[in-house]
Amino acid sequence: METQVQKWGHSLALRIPSAFAKKTRIHSGSRVDLSEVKGKLVITLIEPEEPTLDMLLAGVTAENLHHETETGDAVGNETW
Repeated sequence: METQVQKWGHSLALRIPSAFAKKTRIHSGSRVDLSEVKGKLVITLIEPEEPTLDMLLAGVTAENLHHETETGDAVGNETW
């Protein structure tokens, strides 16, 4: 697929057509690795890290902590 490199501030930018981005799972904000192999530019998607429980819990603060939610009386065999 052919596209054009354009100036963006003091850098260069490469537009990725939407069909190609969708096929390769690249979206706005995706992190990619740029490398050079035998004189060719190679762009590799950096897969997002699967969050661990510790990573998720590290984001919990007093300001964003959800309070208990009342769901009503039992309607089946569930017990609390």
